Amino acid sequence: MKTFNLSTLAFALVASSSAFASSIAITNATIHTATDSGVLKNASLVITDGKISAINPSEVKADTVIDAQGGIVTPGLISSMNQLGLVEVGAVGGSRDAGDDKAGIDFDPSMAYNPRSSLVAYARKGGITQDLIAPTGGDTIFAGLAAAVELTGAFDSVIGSQKALVVEMGEKDKGSRAMSYKTLVDKLESHKQKLAKKDDKKKDETPSTEDQVLTKVLAGKLPVVVEVQRAADIMQLLKIKAQYNLNLVLCGANDAVLVADEIAKANVPVIFSAMDNLPGNFDSMHANLANAGKLEKAGVKVMLTVAGDASHNMYQLRFDAGNAVSYGMSYDGAIKAVTSNVADVFGLTGGKIAVGQKADVVLWNGDPLELSSHVVKMFINGEEISTQSRHDKLRDRYMKKSDMPAGYTK
Repeated sequence: MKTFNLSTLAFALVASSSAFASSIAITNATIHTATDSGVLKNASLVITDGKISAINPSEVKADTVIDAQGGIVTPGLISSMNQLGLVEVGAVGGSRDAGDDKAGIDFDPSMAYNPRSSLVAYARKGGITQDLIAPTGGDTIFAGLAAAVELTGAFDSVIGSQKALVVEMGEKDKGSRAMSYKTLVDKLESHKQKLAKKDDKKKDETPSTEDQVLTKVLAGKLPVVVEVQRAADIMQLLKIKAQYNLNLVLCGANDAVLVADEIAKANVPVIFSAMDNLPGNFDSMHANLANAGKLEKAGVKVMLTVAGDASHNMYQLRFDAGNAVSYGMSYDGAIKAVTSNVADVFGLTGGKIAVGQKADVVLWNGDPLELSSHVVKMFINGEEISTQSRHDKLRDRYMKKSDMPAGYTK
């Protein structure tokens, strides 16, 4: 049995990935479970074969034992609704794969996902182990399909290619938003009638990808993430949800606080940035730093995401959650908003510290929502993953002392 302390672990950060041990225990930790079990003090957990096999066992037995020395353990954070691995440099057209003019309901950008993007390792520095990548769409209101990825950097890290249908509503540069609603309702109604009329002879025919997606949507089995801001639009979408049994998720929703009770009553989750505090257009006049706390108090399931260029700034997710706490959200609610709430809404494994759960676990040296804290160790599927990024390598290269000019250092 090997025993480590935090000072020993600091040297391990420079390793690309430690050897995988079949069982790992973390002891003497404060564990934020992101479940009804809440926060466990002076607690321990055991990871076996990629899953959490025990919490606070009477006797800790593992191949490797890590003494957290009072550090904090959380589930791996889960980001959402961004283009990680689909965009490397926004200003370089050749590195953008999240959208296409011809994109529609069956557009699956995960086929272009690049797990070796330099942004993936950088996101891990923020404690993020999974992400829901989203399409940016094309000429129609149907942007395409969101997908789930693990931030391992492995080529098989797309773990779900149809996790949600993304729809863009709200203001339009040209034309009326009323046409967007007509397009959405017409598509749903048309497929509903198609399913009702389908005769036995055609039941053996393989449906198109679009038909498969719409069938899941009408059965409530596939979340429909609608990007929308204005309260009047949200109310319109709640009616459509009720009419077609949609598993509706609102994204953006800066005016959601005006109709928070209606959203909670309809059991509709909301994804938004806790840092939005200024209107970006006439649809988002009620953007405010206190919105996360207000929606939580109204009973809305809140998920937090990073606004703007989230692919490059995803590591900020935990800081945004901390800001939400300072403006009225509960601490436990903020942790769930970047872990278990996302997992529950999109049917992901992980996001919780519980026996039997996927062992996506992060050990922090302090409060994970505090700027001065950092990741000490990260595990995805029970395997330790490095948080070293390209930025670290550049720092080391140009801080290295040499008699030669900096351009010659490696």
